[in-house]
Amino acid sequence: MKKFNVTVNGKTYAVEVEEVGAGHGGFTYQPVQQPAPVQQPVQSAPEAPKAPVQQAPKKEEPKAAVVGDGELMSAPMPGTILDIMVTEGQTVKKGEIILILEAMKMENELAAPVDGTVVKIYTSRGESINAGDSILTIA
Repeated sequence: MKKFNVTVNGKTYAVEVEEVGAGHGGFTYQPVQQPAPVQQPVQSAPEAPKAPVQQAPKKEEPKAAVVGDGELMSAPMPGTILDIMVTEGQTVKKGEIILILEAMKMENELAAPVDGTVVKIYTSRGESINAGDSILTIA
C-alpha cells in the first residue's frame, strides 16, 4: 500500500493506493478522516504583510419580506414555476408546501414562511422567474 497526498481545488487529502494483482493496474481509494497538513514553502526573505483574506459571505435562506398587509415571499433562485398549490384567499400553515419551482432540472418545493392567508399570487404556472422575483403575499 502506498500513501500519496493529492491536492484538489487547493485542498490536500491523504490517500492510500493499493495495487490489486500484478499487472492489472487496479486502484482503490480509502478516504482518510483528516486532510494531510500542507507544508509551507521556505521563505528566503521576509515578505510584506498580506491583507487579511475575506471569506465569502454565508448564504442565508431567503426570508419573506414584510409588506403592508402581510409577508412577501420571493423566489430563492431562478427557475420555472411547475405548480402553484394554493389559491388567493386560502389559509396556509408555516412549512406547508405552496409551490414547486424547477431549477437546474430539479423540482424544489417552496414552503410557506408563516401562518396566514394567501393575499396575492404574482406568478403563474409555466412562468420563468428570477431570484428575488415576487411569488406571493401571505397575511
